[in-house]
This record gives sequence, C-alpha cells and structure tokens, in this order.
Amino acid sequence: MSEMKNPPACVAKCDEDAPLTAEQVPLPQAVAKKPYQDKSPAQWAYERLILYLKNFEEQLDNEHEVAMGFTGGDAGVLRIEGIGYFDPDIVTFYGADADGTKTQLVQHVSQLNVMLRATAKEKPETPPKRIGFRLAANLEESEA
Repeated sequence: MSEMKNPPACVAKCDEDAPLTAEQVPLPQAVAKKPYQDKSPAQWAYERLILYLKNFEEQLDNEHEVAMGFTGGDAGVLRIEGIGYFDPDIVTFYGADADGTKTQLVQHVSQLNVMLRATAKEKPETPPKRIGFRLAANLEESEA
C-alpha cells in the first residue's frame, strides 16, 4: 500500500515558536485515507474546517470557546455548535448568535470565508464546549 501524503499546504509565521497550525500537522488517518482529489469540494472544505476548528481550540484557555465572525453587514458572531456539508458544494454552520438566537449559515464553497474567534463561554461555571474536538472524533469514527 502506498504511503498517504498530505496535500500541498504552506504557512508563514512571524514567531518560530508559535504553536503549530493546521497546515503543519499531519492529516488524521480518516481524512488522509481518501485522496483529496477524490473528494467533493464540500467534503474537502468540511474536513479542513474541522481541522482548523480543532487547532484553534487547542490554543484556547478554559474561559473561551470558538465562534465565527462574519464580514460585511451586521451579521455579528455565530457560536459554532455544529457544521455540515451537502455535496457537491455547500457547507453549513449551526449555532447561536450573541443573544442566543438560533442561527445557521449556508455557504457555497466558492464563497467560503471563515474568521474563527475566541469568545467568552456562555455559562462561566461549565466546561468549555470544544466542537472542533468532537467533530474531529466524528471524522475518525465515521471512517472506522
């Protein structure tokens, strides 16, 4: 069996001691199992978004969770509670805005722009929700 290779990726950082980024970490076996060229744009975007979410969360303290900021308009911030895709080209984010209103973003992969933000936990007394870790575990389980 041939060795699984990561797709081309690159990152440049000002601080050589900065934490590793998603581009620098080997792909999980479940993601690397199927060549990226054989995946739909939606599936490949979905899998990489999960890796970015997990990497971002690894750098957060216990007082913060990941949220997604929007550019343009007054859309604000979405506290990410789920992510999905619909082949061949749609990615969707589920969650709530700052007021707790149920929110969903449906995005075509050609328009995909995501800004991850650290946001204070909704309930300070509870452990932080780590959606990236949960989604990464789901990727591994779905391939088992």
